[in-house]
Amino acid sequence: MRRMLIKATGVWLIMMIAAILNGALREKVLNPLLGQDWALPLSGIVLSLMVFLIAWLMTPLIGATRTQGYIVTGCLWVALTLAFEYLFGHFIAGRPWHEINRVFKLVDGNLFVLVILALGMSPWMVAKLRRLKPFEDDTTSI
Repeated sequence: MRRMLIKATGVWLIMMIAAILNGALREKVLNPLLGQDWALPLSGIVLSLMVFLIAWLMTPLIGATRTQGYIVTGCLWVALTLAFEYLFGHFIAGRPWHEINRVFKLVDGNLFVLVILALGMSPWMVAKLRRLKPFEDDTTSI
């Protein structure tokens, strides 16, 4: 389990690099072209798809052997992301807590909640779709 968690953390670091690149793309390209009202939700969708793609490519390498390993991986990714968002945002970037909380405001077009769902669900979904252990013998549908 310890080795799996270390590998899962490594995959999460790859996802964070993708998230930073996605944010740069949003600020440098999408905002000037589309404006904030379109760029922010589009960026959330793109990042969610990137999370799923990285999970698709990397989940088999994590080494989970039971369903709970995929669920734990998703929970780990969510916890690391929220910890990074809040701790880095507040203590390093100096943003107040209420400003950090705005990433959860769907009415503003921020789809960070979708990203969190993608992080949490992707390992299990990938394992199910790719029939990884323990799903290789499962003939039931999703």
